[in-house]
Parts: sequence; structure tokens; C-alpha cells
Amino acid sequence: MKAGFSRRGILAAGALALAATGMGTAAIAQDRQTLRFSAVFSEQDIRAQMMQQLEAAVADDFELELHYGGTLFGQGTELVALQRGNLEMGNIAPQDIANQIPAWSILTSAYLFRDPEHLMAFFASDAGEEMKAMAEEQLNIHILGPTFFGTRHVGLVPDRRIETPEDMSGVRLRMPPGEAWQFLGESLGANPTAMAYAEVYTGLQTGAIDGQDNPLPNVENMKFYEVMSQIALTSHLVAFDLLTISSQVWNDMSEEQQQAFQAAADDAMAWSAEQHQAREEELAAYFREQGLEVYEPDVDAFRAYAQERYLNSPLSADWPEGMLDRINAL
Repeated sequence: MKAGFSRRGILAAGALALAATGMGTAAIAQDRQTLRFSAVFSEQDIRAQMMQQLEAAVADDFELELHYGGTLFGQGTELVALQRGNLEMGNIAPQDIANQIPAWSILTSAYLFRDPEHLMAFFASDAGEEMKAMAEEQLNIHILGPTFFGTRHVGLVPDRRIETPEDMSGVRLRMPPGEAWQFLGESLGANPTAMAYAEVYTGLQTGAIDGQDNPLPNVENMKFYEVMSQIALTSHLVAFDLLTISSQVWNDMSEEQQQAFQAAADDAMAWSAEQHQAREEELAAYFREQGLEVYEPDVDAFRAYAQERYLNSPLSADWPEGMLDRINAL
């Protein structure tokens, strides 16, 4: 019998090869675990670019499914979704952790961190590791690190100038839902009003609230400046959330995967922090160009008022002994 392949045989072999290749590609795709990520920030946020960087860096092992603007889980519900196994990754506010672990309220208090460098130094310290371990052990989550997104200031619709906390009396200041957030508003002298992030623009526009507190990049992203008259640079909170992953997902990773994932997250978070700091420096001038009054009130008066309110509140009774001194000493 003559050796060789008929045209029909070659075509059949090619079809089998293509089928095998397709199956191999499908198998590779199936091997990549899908991690759904939920955040309240918008797709225009610098942190959305941060997540896209992380997505690319871990693409060999994981497929990140990125959801912004609270479209997958609403503000304040992401942590519970992680705990219930309904979500793999989230950008979690420390205030949400404080709702379940009162000791964490220390990390939500006004005028605690001096600047982003102080914040990063804390989370890299033994004290920071202790607070992360506390959350991980009690909530079944793994904290990758802090996502700094600017320093929070007060933005208002009324044109009355704010110099001290006494001037904030009666101001309906939008704050996210939750005890820690509401107390932060009180510590500024305001009347805190709970409202979801996505509703703030309309709330300012209709007069349902008199103001909001957010870092300048958020004010730009959400266009709050279009419906405000002024920004008082109170600098009351070095704002951060926590890039968080389910403990079950984290523990299922190999040690090599964990190291690579953490390194990629560290790089992305550091890039985001740098970008936020650079953008903050530009935006005060931009908002003045848009017609807003942007000024610095009596920050010392705000700091003294806020710190006294916290230290005399039931919240501080739950703070870990000596933690405040350890943070201040960094």
C-alpha cells in the first residue's frame, strides 16, 4: 500500500488539530479564575486605572471582572457580599469595617493621619499589620493595602464663608451611611445627612443637602463643582479605602500566586497614590477658574474640635490601647 495522505485525510487531520487547539485555548481560559471586583468610584476615577493595571499584571492566572459606580453592589454592601461569598474583591471603606469591628473606628477618625506618607507608613508598620490581622480574622477577608484617593475637604452650595466648626452649625452635610461616617460629619460641627454617593450631585442641585465632603479628584470626577459655590480646605481626613479580597480566594492561591498578586497590587496602589497627589495640586486652581471660592479655614480650630469630640465619645472607648500613640509616633 502506498504511503501518504489523501487530501481528505489532510483536511480531517487539520480539523482535528484546530479542534484540539480550540479545546486547549478554552481549557486555558477556564483555568483562569474570574474575580469580580466592585467599587463605588466611577470609571473616570484614577483608581479605575489602578484596577486596570492590576488586571493586566495578574492576567496569566486571574480574570478580573471590574464593576464601577456601585453597579454590582451598592455603597456599604460590598463587605457583606465578600463575607457571604457573593463577591471576590472589593474597594472597602474602613468605615464599613468599623461598623462590624468598633476598634477600627480609630482609623476613621478625623485628623488621624498627617499625609499620604503617614498613612502608608502606618499600614507597613507592626501596628498596621495588627489592625489588618484583626479584620482578616474576624471578617474572613484579606486586605491587600490602602487605596489613597485624596484628602477630604468640605464643599458647599451656600455662599457663606466657613472659618470654624461653629460656622458649620445647621449645615446638612452629606456623609455616607454608617455610624463612623455620621460621627465624622458631627466632628466637623455639621448636621450629617446619609446619602449614597451616586445621589450626591442631585442632592446638591435640588437643595436636599447643603454640602458634601470629598477629595478634590472626586469632586472633579463626579462634577460636584458644577452645583457648589465654595470649597473649604478643611483637610479633615486623609482618605483611603482598602483593596480587599476574599480570604477563601486568597487562601486557595499558591504561595507564588499570593506573592505575585500582592506585588502587583502594591505597584498599582503606589501608582494611584502618586497620581492622586499630583492631581490634587492642580485642582484647587482649576475650581477657582470654574468660579468657586477655594480657601483654607481655621484648620487648627477644626482639628481641636474634632479630636475633642472623638476622645470624649463612646467610639474611642473601643480603640486598641496605645494605638493612637503608636500612630502619632510614626
